[in-house]
Amino acid sequence: MNRAVIYLPRFSEAAARVASVLGAGMVEYSSTAFSDTIASCREIAAVMSVGIAVRGIAPHLQDKWTDPAVVVVTPDLRLAIPITGGHHGANAMARELAPLGTIPVITTATERAGVPSVEGIAAAGEYVLVNHDASKYVNAAFLDGTAGVYTVKGPAIVIGSTDTAFLIADGEYSVGIGCRKDTTAEEIETAVRTVLSHSGIRPDQILVYATTAKKSHESGILDAIRALGRPVLYLDDRSISAYPPHSRSGASRIGLSGVAEPCALATSKNKELVLEKTVIGGVTVAIAR
Repeated sequence: MNRAVIYLPRFSEAAARVASVLGAGMVEYSSTAFSDTIASCREIAAVMSVGIAVRGIAPHLQDKWTDPAVVVVTPDLRLAIPITGGHHGANAMARELAPLGTIPVITTATERAGVPSVEGIAAAGEYVLVNHDASKYVNAAFLDGTAGVYTVKGPAIVIGSTDTAFLIADGEYSVGIGCRKDTTAEEIETAVRTVLSHSGIRPDQILVYATTAKKSHESGILDAIRALGRPVLYLDDRSISAYPPHSRSGASRIGLSGVAEPCALATSKNKELVLEKTVIGGVTVAIAR
């Protein structure tokens, strides 16, 4: 069950109509209804007051990227109000209730203004946003009319700042790479392929390779990632510093606490380190999912 309607017993008839339109299962409200349902459903319609729904979901909220999409539907079916996950399914679910005569109450700024959003573009194209923090800057720029959308077909290298959102088409793993100065492309490519092979990860499962922007001028790492055939992101110091390494690193000589592990984590979907830094010659490789 991907969708559910949680309802107060007195509103069961209205809830059944909502469930029919949304293709959702029905869950009668109880003290554990939200906690039980959130464990298995990413999209929830709540036929009840906003206050009850907010108190029900509040203990389970973490951030906009992992919170469920929750829409409160008034028992008279007049209004559908997304309260979490607006850009992540709630706005769309509220609009789906139009056949019932229900009015969607959309509060996300970009959708209210009728302009694109990073999350909306990602969802429509089934892309993965690899640097979540950039969305607030880009969405603000959409509101100001100053944001651009550019498509780059790979193999390619993209260099951007913290206010540039990177959307990747497919892949599961992010690979962070560090290396000594003047390490050759062959050494880097061989190290990465060795680590992937030992980890049982295929090259076509890679979402993105990432390293520090301090390496953007080095041809070795550039040519190696071209040969590996997936995108590469050069991250600035701020993005890297947000993810302290799990292992000790010698990156202090370039003003960083680490390279491979922070870069892998910063560009991964789930922020889960699956392989700590592995050192092969002058190359360090880490993998996150």
